[in-house]
Amino acid sequence: MGLKDIFRRQLSTVIEWTNQSANILIAKAGTPTDEIKNASKLIIAPGQGCIVVYEGKIEAVTTDAGVYTLETDNHPFITTLIKMRQMFESEHKMRIYFFRTAELLNQRWGTASPVKYMDSVYKFPVEMSGYGNYSVKLADAQHFFSNLIGSKDLFTATDLQEIVVARLIPQMGSYLGQSKFSIVEIDAHLTQISDEMKGKMQPTFAELGLVLTDFRIEATSFDEESTERINRIAGMTAEALSAAEVGLDYVQLEKLRALRDAAKNEGGIAGAGMQLGVGLELGKTLLSGKDNVITGSADKDPVEQLKNLKMLLDEGILTQEEFDAKKKELLEKM
Repeated sequence: MGLKDIFRRQLSTVIEWTNQSANILIAKAGTPTDEIKNASKLIIAPGQGCIVVYEGKIEAVTTDAGVYTLETDNHPFITTLIKMRQMFESEHKMRIYFFRTAELLNQRWGTASPVKYMDSVYKFPVEMSGYGNYSVKLADAQHFFSNLIGSKDLFTATDLQEIVVARLIPQMGSYLGQSKFSIVEIDAHLTQISDEMKGKMQPTFAELGLVLTDFRIEATSFDEESTERINRIAGMTAEALSAAEVGLDYVQLEKLRALRDAAKNEGGIAGAGMQLGVGLELGKTLLSGKDNVITGSADKDPVEQLKNLKMLLDEGILTQEEFDAKKKELLEKM
């Protein structure tokens, strides 16, 4: 240590937090030495707070802006000289930590691993990933400092994000598992889910000395297996509704599909050169015990027959030529 450094350590200093970054929650003041001399000045600006740690203990916490005079047992030159046996080092250490009193706004979060839960409607396990943003504010700086900061000189939004995500995933999994929202309903209720998740996470943040002022889920995605399952269920539901429109149930629709596949097969109806009458006769066999898809009876409603005829066309059982011919025949009878 040079003579210049020794002399510099003897002077009272002015301590303040300048160039405050919006992403820093708590930062240790940069001073030439922790042996802050008596009568040094501390400046606290609006939007800032300060924690004073002296001889290893928190002596003061304040959020009032102003200029303060610090009292320590370190006196210029005298203290250093009498500590010769300690290599001129005083045990009267004072550390100043500034903290942000304003909200930390629009911090991004994302699930590093999927949230796993049981879908409340379909009763199978799903894995959801999501992302969004949150805002947070220090409510109890002393508690937060004592339990999370430790010996760190800097605590940033990135450090906080790790804590938030670690607590978010189990909370969200528990909430979604107990909620009434199915995988297909979540995106339509993101605002409601966000508000309810904010309320459920608030006690966890309070334990850290924080207040969660805003929490939002912007988007979600699900694992491939769950998505495929839902797509199959949605497809079956849509098909069942379509079948109901023409007086069929889902089983009957599946039989029509079998007829369609046979018609497309090279060795099936089309390959054998069978005409419309044979195809319709096979349709009657497949749908025995129910109203036929198409009947030639005079008392059958021609409009219903046209609907059924169109369904056969859509399913690929009839060709466009066959459909047009039968349609013309029905229209002539109306």
